[in-house]
Amino acid sequence: MSALPAVPVIDVREGGPVLHVSHRVAQAGAVRDACLGWLPAGRWLARLGDPLVRWWIRRSGSSYADDIAAIAQVVPGRGIWFLHGAYLFGCTTLADDGREGPRLRRTLDWPFPGLGHLVEVARQAGPAGEYLSVTWPGFAGVLTAMAPGRFAAAINQAPMRRLTNRPWLRWLDYIINPLCALAGRGRQPPEHLLRRVFETCATFDDALQLLQAVPVARPVLFTLTGVNPGEQVIIEREETTARVLRGAAVVANAWRDERPGWQPRVCGTGAPVENNRKRRAAFKVWQGRDDSPLCWAQPPITNSFTRLSVEMCATNEMLRVAGWEADARGGAVRVTQILTLDNGHAESGSGQRAVA
Repeated sequence: MSALPAVPVIDVREGGPVLHVSHRVAQAGAVRDACLGWLPAGRWLARLGDPLVRWWIRRSGSSYADDIAAIAQVVPGRGIWFLHGAYLFGCTTLADDGREGPRLRRTLDWPFPGLGHLVEVARQAGPAGEYLSVTWPGFAGVLTAMAPGRFAAAINQAPMRRLTNRPWLRWLDYIINPLCALAGRGRQPPEHLLRRVFETCATFDDALQLLQAVPVARPVLFTLTGVNPGEQVIIEREETTARVLRGAAVVANAWRDERPGWQPRVCGTGAPVENNRKRRAAFKVWQGRDDSPLCWAQPPITNSFTRLSVEMCATNEMLRVAGWEADARGGAVRVTQILTLDNGHAESGSGQRAVA
């Protein structure tokens, strides 16, 4: 595994995602192409989707619409706006107390081949301080990040509203749900809200208040950990309502309490409800354990869609990241070295590569 490439670390504290993409234009194009290449008629969808998503994000009240516009100017071709409207990922996340303090461990599962090779860590900053975002060049939001001495947080995709009750009509739900999100006004994409939290919130309590109060464009599951023992919450969000679940917990892509009219998202194989139960049960085994880095990253927590695994602790300013891709057996294999940042520095052998 020593020959695996390193995860780049990009210092963009003075310019954020727009500066990030200016340093990594080819990589941002590769991310866009990996996503569009997986989608049926991806180029055609980008041509139609770019103006629609641009219109929606500007109506949403997001502070980051201009960032996306600038990124789209830098990366040749269509699709940057369209991909900022995508919401296809699944995840499995564990928040608990470790030896050093509250920690957050998670996988991110996207169907797009190549994203595991292209993952990067961006050093970003806002009025409340600096943070480390696990991301891809060309992406303006935040999905997984840690603010040293403040908090760590991640997004999981929430279950899908079932507007039909027959299996053969499920494709209508996949179309209608995003159209309902696009029709909303004044509700931010969840990944834009999370970036706002990292840029403006000085404490765990500030972050919790914002994540449960601000209207969002679509249902989402936020996981938030602080720096003091017991500071772990899962925030189950619908567009204008929130349920706060406190204490150590595992979250996948379903509500904690199953509710009629909602279908969990699937990562890997099996029926949605059973798939989520298995992932939660497998991760719960690791609750409270201090083991070797990423040793928990194994099936069914990992699967053929796994592109990223992360461990974060804001108390001791630790972040570990690795990229994954599908293997030949229906699972996933690590395709990068394990990047370890500890108190702002790379541990020996972590494979850190600072790019800018």
